[in-house]
Amino acid sequence: MKLSFSLSTVLLAATTTTNTVNAFAGITPPPTTTSTNEISRRDSFANVATLIGGGIATSILPSSIANAMPDDETARITTRMGGLLDRYQDVNLGISILAPSGWNKFEGEVGAYNLKWQDLVGDDNIKISSTPVKSTTTSISALGEDVQALGLSLAEKRNAKLIKANERFTDGVLYYEFDFAIKDDTHQLLSLSVLKGRVWSVDANCQEKRYAKRAEMYNNVIGSFVPKLT
Repeated sequence: MKLSFSLSTVLLAATTTTNTVNAFAGITPPPTTTSTNEISRRDSFANVATLIGGGIATSILPSSIANAMPDDETARITTRMGGLLDRYQDVNLGISILAPSGWNKFEGEVGAYNLKWQDLVGDDNIKISSTPVKSTTTSISALGEDVQALGLSLAEKRNAKLIKANERFTDGVLYYEFDFAIKDDTHQLLSLSVLKGRVWSVDANCQEKRYAKRAEMYNNVIGSFVPKLT
């Protein structure tokens, strides 16, 4: 089943470059309560979405679509590439990923990312970001089941060419994965998933001239991310 979204319904991420924070679009929770705390939290995430260039609205989707999951699992195949990548686990976030060995790690820039690794030379970086979603949204398919169409919309907002878009169902989690060639000579891999009441974004950014040499490493990083501890 394919869903059609106008830009007035789905406000996607703005342009991302290697020397700026990730323009990950927040998902704005629906108004399920009128309590002061809930309104404050909702307004806070709306402000973050505005700051970084847009948000993705899921409240208009029925829960049956928001929870749609494929039946076939794809095995997770990743490697540490002879020590180039190290396994990193964060108990507080409840996530696991292979990160480049020796890169600088930064934590918690509000409104930008949860974790960031940056190359010691240049601006190449990898970021993990997350935003709360309503409890009935349990799958990234809430954004629509036409991954190619979603990728094209994301590419348009990034002023980029969509190289590839695919979905992967691994260990009970659905991932949408995208490959972009941005017109500022940045190459970006992006993974989106939903688990534990949050939408998770992992983006790996590299100068285009270096991407051919780093493609295998970046694909291992993106493929290794798990929004839970196993």
